[in-house]
Formats: sequence, structure tokens, C-alpha cells
Amino acid sequence: MDFGLDVAQHQLSWEELARRVRFAEDAGFTSVWVFDHFSPLYGDPRGPCLEGWTLLAALAATTERVRLGALVTGVTYRHPSVLVAQAVTVDHVSAGRLDFGLGAAWHAREHHALGIDFPPTGERIERLTEAIEVVRLLMTQDEAAFTGRHYRLAGATYRPRPVQRPHPPLWIGASGAQRMLPLAARTADVWHTFGSPAELARKARIVDEHAERAGRDPAAIRRATNVSLSQPPAAIRRDVEQRAERGFDYLIASWPEEGQGRVECFVEEIAHPLASRPR
Repeated sequence: MDFGLDVAQHQLSWEELARRVRFAEDAGFTSVWVFDHFSPLYGDPRGPCLEGWTLLAALAATTERVRLGALVTGVTYRHPSVLVAQAVTVDHVSAGRLDFGLGAAWHAREHHALGIDFPPTGERIERLTEAIEVVRLLMTQDEAAFTGRHYRLAGATYRPRPVQRPHPPLWIGASGAQRMLPLAARTADVWHTFGSPAELARKARIVDEHAERAGRDPAAIRRATNVSLSQPPAAIRRDVEQRAERGFDYLIASWPEEGQGRVECFVEEIAHPLASRPR
């Protein structure tokens, strides 16, 4: 079992973020995650919120072992060709420690405030579907060609290739049963979602079914979800074990309001004993 730590950069200075990430690396977390938003999701809406991909590059240069990613990158914020250049850069700065998260985006108010187009749900999913193809082509081929409804490549080459071959693991954030879960089943190296243990089991059955339809082994898709540390240790352990029983063996802990002491307790009492269990 692997554990990640979501440091959630809103309301934090660079110095505090860097300290949290170094703590996570020293504590043995597999990965550290930021989010891809331009304003805080909680607290003072005028508070600081450093940009996610710039932040990943900086964190890559100040760490040595922990994996890094944005959970997840909204497809509407950047053209996928630009995003590829950013992602490959982070993969090189980190010496191959990037996990590449993608999703359809959801924060309508943020888009409207910043003047970024926020298409209807169906179009955002179409854009994500095409973006996944563009990402894979640009990371693996020279003179790549692609003609979609929303994105095009015409003899496109981006160098260098990623450190991780053929490309960094592609995490797809998906919850919707009609279109997003089937998309994750077809394309994800790692599928990330939210929900209670019962909801996770229901979603996993849908992913398994669509993976088989697409000719993929469902076991080849790793499953990830989140766990809250703002509950008693016994409840956290029960939550972790219930999620693991449903096949979710990569858990992302959000930095709790209770502070670093709560994270240290989680690491000592739960994460370290469980991390050694075979997947």
C-alpha cells in the first residue's frame, strides 16, 4: 500500500509549503500532491495560492525521493501541448518523479472570474479525452499528427522525451458513471476518485466492466482515493482498511486542520505498519 500527502497550497507561503513537503519526504510518504487552482478553495478568498505546475518544478528541485503531482490538472486551464512541455520539464527536474494527473475541471466560478472558458460538462469531457491522446503522442512520437474537434497536432515534436518511459504515470480523476469512469477504464494508469467504501466499490465495478470491454485487464489500473486525518486514529485505520479491501491501495491523506502532529501520528500508527503490506 502507498500513501500520499496532499499539502493543498492555498493560504500557504512558499516557505511553509517547502517545509511540509520536506517533512513528507522524510516521513516516508510515497508522493506529495498540490492542486491546480488559482485561488484558495477554503478560507480567505484573497489569500495566497501559488500556481501548481510552477510549484511542482520548484518542489522537484528541492526534494530527492518523494514523487510529485497535481491532483488533478484541469484540462481547461492550458492547451495540452503546453501542459506536456510543463510536465516533461518537471519530470526531468525531478529525475523521473512526476505523477501526471488530469481531469475535466469543475470550478466554474474560478473560470468565470479569470476569463477562462468553462464549456458544458460534455465538452469538457471531450476535451479531456482528446487531451489524453495529445499528451501521449507528444511524449512518445516525433512529427505527431492528431485531428480532433478541440485540439490538433500537425507534425509536432517536443523534446526531450520524459525520463519515465513511455511517459509519467497518467492519473485520471473520474467519478461520473456515464462518461468519466469509462474514460478512466480506457486510459488511466491510475484512477483517482472519492466516496464512501460502498461508493468506491460501486464505481470500481463500473471501471472493471468498461476496462474489459476495452480489452484491458482491470487489474492493470491502479485505484487511488483520499482519506481524512481529522478523525480518531481507530476510525482512520478502519477507513483505510475498508478502502484497501475494495481494491484502493493508494491513499492520499489531506493535510489536516489539526496540524503536523496529527500527520506524524498517522505515519507512526497507521501508514508505516500498512505500507509494507504487498499490493
